[in-house]
Amino acid sequence: MAVTIKDVGKLANVSPSTVSRVLANHPKISDETKRKVREAMEELGYHPNLQARSLVVKSTKTIGIVMPHSTERVLENPFFPEVLRGISLEARKSQFGIYLTTGASEEEILQEVIEMVQGKRVDGIILLYSKTNDKIMDYLLQNKFPFTVIGRPYQNAERITFVDNDNVFITKQITEYLIQLGHQKIAFIGANMEMVFTIDRLKGFKQALKENGIAYQKELIIYDKELVDRTKEKLTEILNLESRPTALVVSDDFIAIELISYAEELSISIPEDLSIVAFNNISTGKYMKPSLTSVDINIFQLGVEATKCLLDDITYPNAVTKRITVPAKMVERNSCCRVAE
Repeated sequence: MAVTIKDVGKLANVSPSTVSRVLANHPKISDETKRKVREAMEELGYHPNLQARSLVVKSTKTIGIVMPHSTERVLENPFFPEVLRGISLEARKSQFGIYLTTGASEEEILQEVIEMVQGKRVDGIILLYSKTNDKIMDYLLQNKFPFTVIGRPYQNAERITFVDNDNVFITKQITEYLIQLGHQKIAFIGANMEMVFTIDRLKGFKQALKENGIAYQKELIIYDKELVDRTKEKLTEILNLESRPTALVVSDDFIAIELISYAEELSISIPEDLSIVAFNNISTGKYMKPSLTSVDINIFQLGVEATKCLLDDITYPNAVTKRITVPAKMVERNSCCRVAE
C-alpha cells in the first residue's frame, strides 16, 4: 500500500497540512519541524508526486536556464558548469528542477523561451549572460514573466533583478596592479562588446590608464572574434607592434592559458617578457607553469544568488527588483612580475 502524507505526519507527530507545507518549503515552518518530517519521509520511503502537486498549486517547480549558445558549446567553458552547480544546489533546496535551453542560434533560443513561457513549462527563468541587444530579455519584460539575470542589464536595469560583480572596479584594480609593477604598455585581450561585462571591464581598464597618465591605445584592444582559430597569429602581431605590450589583461582564463602555451612556442617568457592577468580563476590556471594570476569572480555564488532572487520573485510577484553584487578578488600567482629596469 502506498505511503501517504498522513502516514508521514503520524510518524513525525505533525498534521498532514504541516507535511504539505514542508514539501512546499514554506518559510514559516521551523527547521526542526522540517527535519522531523524529512526524516519520517526517508524512514517510510515516501516520495511526493511533484507532477500532481504542480497541478494543484499551478506551479511547475522548474526553473528555465537560458544559455548564450548551444549547451554543447557552452559547457566547454568551466564558467557554465560552475554557475549551474550553484543554481542546482539552491534550486534543490526548494525542490525545483532546471530546464536548459539547447538552441544553436539566438532565434532558436528565443523560440525555446517563448515555448517555456507560453507552454507554462517553467515558473521563472535565469539568463546566464547580459547582452547589449537582447530580444529574450525584452520578451520576458513585455510578458512580465519572472526572471533574473547574471550580469548587469544594458537597458532597463531598474526594472530587472540581477546579480553581478563590480566589473569596473575589479578591472581598474588589476590594471593598477600591473601599472604598479611598472607596466606602461598593457593590452586588453578578448573583448566582446556585445557582452555587458566586457563594456564594464573595458571602462575600468580605461579609468586605470587615465588616472595614471597612460594614453589609451586602440591597437592594444584585441576582440574575441579576432582570436577565433588564430590566437597564435594574433599574439605574434601584438608582440611585433611598435608599442609592444609588456602585460595583458585577458577576458577569460581559457584564452590566457592558450596565450601562455603559444608564448612558449614563440620563445616569449611568462612573466619576464609578458605579464598576464585573466578572469574566472578556473582550477586549470593554478597548475599552469607559470601559475595564472586571475580574478576569482565567485562563479558558484553568482548562481546561488541568482536562484535565490528568482525564487523570491516567484513567491512574491510584487517584490521590488534587486541588484546583488557578488565580491570578486584577484588571486595573485606567478604570471606577473615587475618590469625589468
